[in-house]
Amino acid sequence: MPDGAALIRPTGGIMTTHLNPPQEAPYMKNATFYLLDNDTTVNGLSAVEQLVCEIAAERWRAGKRVLIACEDEKQAIRLDEALWARPAESFVPHNLAGEGPRGGAPVEIAWPQKRNSSPRDILISLRTSFADFATAFTEVVDFVPYEETLKQLARERYKAYRVAGFNLNTATWK
Repeated sequence: MPDGAALIRPTGGIMTTHLNPPQEAPYMKNATFYLLDNDTTVNGLSAVEQLVCEIAAERWRAGKRVLIACEDEKQAIRLDEALWARPAESFVPHNLAGEGPRGGAPVEIAWPQKRNSSPRDILISLRTSFADFATAFTEVVDFVPYEETLKQLARERYKAYRVAGFNLNTATWK
């Protein structure tokens, strides 16, 4: 497949489009941007925050350790409360940064002033600007919100991931 060609493949509940063909090297860094088609708020959570909870649950069920990087402490607390409110059969073991067991729970929720350094497999970023620490991860999940000014910020992050050497993908949640 030529460089830059699109490859579309279904992966579970997610449709992923590879904008650059995946590299075979195991250390290749991947950033997936989820495209949101609405800005519906449910139970105080934005569409992006609702999706974050679902992706974190899915990745945890796949055996991954996840860091959710929030924009601020208020957002972190909203996500913490949303994950606690999930039905028992879909519980996700998580904690706010600095709480929980040594090394943190499988899913940790952080914000700029509070972040542990325990190793994680996946970064789910809710930051409006590129997080420099994202380069320490081989898999990053980011979002293209529905609102136009937030879309522009997502474009800037997309460019930053490309410059940082990430393989870029887009996806929609089904």
